[in-house]
Amino acid sequence: MTSILALDQGTTSSRAVVVHQDGRILAQAQYEFPQHFPEPGRVEHDPADLFQTTLRAAREAIAAAGERPSAIGITNQRETVVFWDRKTLEPLGPAIVWQDRRTSDRCAELKGRGLEETIRRKTGLVLDPYFSATKVEWRLRDPDLRRRAARGEVAFGTVDSWLVAKLTGGRHATDPTNACRTMLYDLASRTWDPELLDLFGVPAEVLPEIVPSSGIVGDTAAEWFAAPIPIAGIAGDQQAALFGQGCAVAGMAKNTYGTGAFLLLYTGADVPAPPPGLLATVACDPRGGVGYALEGSVFIAGAVMQWLRDGLGVVATAGESERLARSVPDTGGVYFVPAFVGLGSPHWEPEARGTITGLTRGTTRAHLVRAGLESMAHSSRDLLDSMLQGTGLEIPRLRVDGGATANRWLMQFQADLLGVPVERPDYVETTALGAAALAGLAVGVWPSLEAFVAGRRFEVFEPQAGAEDRDRWVRGWRRAVGATLHWARG
Repeated sequence: MTSILALDQGTTSSRAVVVHQDGRILAQAQYEFPQHFPEPGRVEHDPADLFQTTLRAAREAIAAAGERPSAIGITNQRETVVFWDRKTLEPLGPAIVWQDRRTSDRCAELKGRGLEETIRRKTGLVLDPYFSATKVEWRLRDPDLRRRAARGEVAFGTVDSWLVAKLTGGRHATDPTNACRTMLYDLASRTWDPELLDLFGVPAEVLPEIVPSSGIVGDTAAEWFAAPIPIAGIAGDQQAALFGQGCAVAGMAKNTYGTGAFLLLYTGADVPAPPPGLLATVACDPRGGVGYALEGSVFIAGAVMQWLRDGLGVVATAGESERLARSVPDTGGVYFVPAFVGLGSPHWEPEARGTITGLTRGTTRAHLVRAGLESMAHSSRDLLDSMLQGTGLEIPRLRVDGGATANRWLMQFQADLLGVPVERPDYVETTALGAAALAGLAVGVWPSLEAFVAGRRFEVFEPQAGAEDRDRWVRGWRRAVGATLHWARG
């Protein structure tokens, strides 16, 4: 057996991918599941949906591949909270999704008490409902759930833990890349932090064991795949994508262009001090052990094209955007800052809103589309500039993945704007690849991360623009962002 099954449990769908030892994708399957919005600002999933769609995709992918995988790697939406009964493995209520904002007031209260700096020093995170701790605290307001938790009858976990528990028949485990997103984990000691557990009222009895990202956690119950298969890799989605891109040397970075954009820069074996507006997070070193990275998020990336298509009708399909961008020599002085839901890293301005500057009577839809595409590249450069200034590192290249990377014009502009090569892999679902690599290293399918990455092929976009053009583009973008911030704060 020379293949690995990667289970990629995401926010809107569950995917399974069978990766051969030689790098080929033997089979894949994917299923969506319902989103639940019980009240404004609240987002929930049914934990049973998360498991059943994952199981269905896994069985279909194994059958299509025609061979039994050597091991399973799991990657998952991060920060989402699940509670279940340790004995029956039945979920205890809905999963509270990472997008949920029900604990905003609690986070504001904690900030008002001056606790944000302590939390940031320990966890590398900002005090925000995005992370798990205040969600866990909110669930444990239920007196019955709290009593049962104190008696050791209840398990809490992020989605990786929930899948491991269901697949193995009860193993309660997570890995450092997921643990570090809960706001209950100390980056330096690499353990659950007693002070944070006390602050958020989380009993240690509900927490999973923290196990290596690459290593056998347990075997699946025979009922799921006819015979046991070892689960040998776990990582949160963005850290899995970083690993799947082979970014485990200080200075290597990847950017995922989806609805938003997530840029991670691997920094090495020591905990980095995150610059303002950025996060420090656990990543995987070359053997799947603990390393560290800086992370930044752009709230709106590919969603720019969705808005231009669905909101304005400027384009009929996302693919049309490349043709329109190529049809004009530049944006005609137009800059588009798509702060529809505020600005993320490195600005963190929730009151910002979308801004278009430089419009003239000569502006056409092609200029607007090109400016929208350029905004993805500019936002990503802002993240990388902040990261590099804070670390002194230099990046030799940027590796990219996600749906928007299909736009070759955008990839070339990103290379021109950064002044370094942009490398796009032949298979852009690198989240699943990272999970496969972690599991494969643990069971010997690949001897090293380098051997795994050798099975991939990259299209390289070399920078072609000069420094003068690059500086001019950046000055215009920063002026437009300044206008957006001024409007938000004026």
